[in-house]
Amino acid sequence: MSETTRECCALCGRRKKLQTAGNRKLCATCRAIAGYVKNHPEEIKKVWCELYDEPILPRANSHPIKDEGELPDVLDGKRYRTVDRENNKWYLSISEVEGSPVEVFASTAFDRDNELQSRISNLTTITRLISLMLRHIFLGERLTLEKCLKQIKRSSRQRDDLPDMLYGVLSRYASGKENQ
Repeated sequence: MSETTRECCALCGRRKKLQTAGNRKLCATCRAIAGYVKNHPEEIKKVWCELYDEPILPRANSHPIKDEGELPDVLDGKRYRTVDRENNKWYLSISEVEGSPVEVFASTAFDRDNELQSRISNLTTITRLISLMLRHIFLGERLTLEKCLKQIKRSSRQRDDLPDMLYGVLSRYASGKENQ
């Protein structure tokens, strides 16, 4: 057992009798909590997820990418058919690497319908950005503003649609003109 002092606890900050636990001086209450955390990590992870709706620590990348290049031309995947509240049929394709989703595509049977063109360009923007995030999460691909801009620009179907306007505004940040 280590020496007892009367200082501030490293965790709660209260002035109490402290004992050294590891490399910190902790009060009895905080020592008990630290011991529980150390001895029951799975319980701590569960509680953390319940409270914050996210993992306590990001998972290590199980399939890190070797470079910042493009994904292979052909990926395994699954295709799903769904129907929206207006009874339009949509096709969702999920591309996978080792069972993890890395790209999402959505299309509709009504691509020639002019009323849907705006919705489709917005949908394309969303799915491209989600795909970028999935590659970051599951493959460890680095996210940059330039990569986001590239995907937003590719989503635009006509001048002054939402992706085109987003690209115009956000590209100012990439070039350092955000204050203009």
